[in-house]
Order: sequence, then C-alpha cells, then structure tokens
Amino acid sequence: MLSALEVFTTVIVGVMVGVEFSVAFVINRILDALPGDSGQLGRAHGGRMLGAVMPVWYIGSLVLVAVWAIAGWHHHGTGLVATAGALLILSVIMSLLLLVPINNRNKTWTPENRPADWKEQMNRWDRLHYIRVAVIIAAFALLAAALT
Repeated sequence: MLSALEVFTTVIVGVMVGVEFSVAFVINRILDALPGDSGQLGRAHGGRMLGAVMPVWYIGSLVLVAVWAIAGWHHHGTGLVATAGALLILSVIMSLLLLVPINNRNKTWTPENRPADWKEQMNRWDRLHYIRVAVIIAAFALLAAALT
C-alpha cells in the first residue's frame, strides 16, 4: 500500500510540475506573442481557470506528501520526502503571499480597466513563478529520488 501511495504522490506532483513548467515556459510566451490585447485577455482567462484548480492541486500534493512521510517514517528516503514537503510548503506560502495577489488582480482585467503598469505586474508574476517552478521541480526530484 505504501508503494502505491509513493507512486501516486510522485505522479500527482510530477503532473503539477509539468503544468506549471508549461505555463512558465510555453503558454505565457505564446500569449505574450499574440497581437493586440489577446495576450492580456488570455492571461486573465488562464488566471481564472488555473486559479480555481491549482490551490486544490498544491494543497492535495502537500497532503499526499505528508501522508507518505508519516506512513513511511521508518523507511528509506523519508528525509527526502520530508524535505520535498517543506519545499511544497514554501511553494504554497510563495503562492499565497506573492503570486495570488497579482493573479487576483490580473484575472479581473480587461483592456478597458487594466492599470497602466499591468505589463510590469505580469513580468513580476512571471519572475516569481519561475522561482516557484524551481522550488516544485526540486520537490519532485526529491520525491523521485525517495522512490529508489
């Protein structure tokens, strides 16, 4: 049963990492290259859509990692799992304190009501998101290492 939990948790976290990596290095670059206001409208829509899903995914991943760490406390790799959990906690804190406030503003913007500094705010979100992606990639790598 523990093995199934380990694999399931690693897959869930890995898919989350893939989505966030894609947002950082593919989707946002595509949106930024669109003409006119299309990119900003796409980011606002993405903020609404992913903003509804990602909190559940992040918290769910953290819960799975915590259950793994507790259930496998005396097994090989528990230190790696606990460290991965700490990194996921860091990613949630970063999200709540730094990224979500920007996203909450962005998802309401239209070309008519967006602030003058909207591009700077999106660039700040992107920079913070790169850091968050690096944190969750490290958590995923630790989980994968704990499987071996």
